[in-house]
Amino acid sequence: MTIIDAQGRPEPPADGDEAATLIGFLDFQRATLAWKTRGLDAAALDRTVAASTMTLGGLLKHMAYVETSWFLRSLYGRPMGEPWDSVDWKADRDWEWHSAADDTPEALHAMWQRGIEIARASVAEALADGGLGRPAHLVWPNGKSPSLRWILCHMIEEYARHNGHADLIREVIDGETGE
Repeated sequence: MTIIDAQGRPEPPADGDEAATLIGFLDFQRATLAWKTRGLDAAALDRTVAASTMTLGGLLKHMAYVETSWFLRSLYGRPMGEPWDSVDWKADRDWEWHSAADDTPEALHAMWQRGIEIARASVAEALADGGLGRPAHLVWPNGKSPSLRWILCHMIEEYARHNGHADLIREVIDGETGE
């Protein structure tokens, strides 16, 4: 039985196997970003803090990109689909951050949810075909490929780092605090 906390986040299993534990922590971090961006309008999602240009809308679009990039392109070598495949990344390597202001809150959340759905399907496929040790299609300059285990750990780290940013931005927007 999954325990859901007061913010709507599923608690990772305390007694799960390695895959269930990693996926549980990733889902908890995903739900934390959902909590930090829930109920905000376009102006709030485009709000910056201090000298930073980071916004919650940019963060949602960035995480949609990161989910799709790691779990589709890096893990399997598959095209990411639109809007990602037609972006001129050489002209703007931070396009997802910069273009988020042009998207509605609904579009940003939908894009992010699509990225998560793609990631979940890719993880299920990889677990059935090699498990956590399954090497990714991506090959680093040293000739090594990250495993699915590495990608899951990296995604937990990516969300945890950005959720710290989201905490600060959300507190400035409307005083919402917590964890």
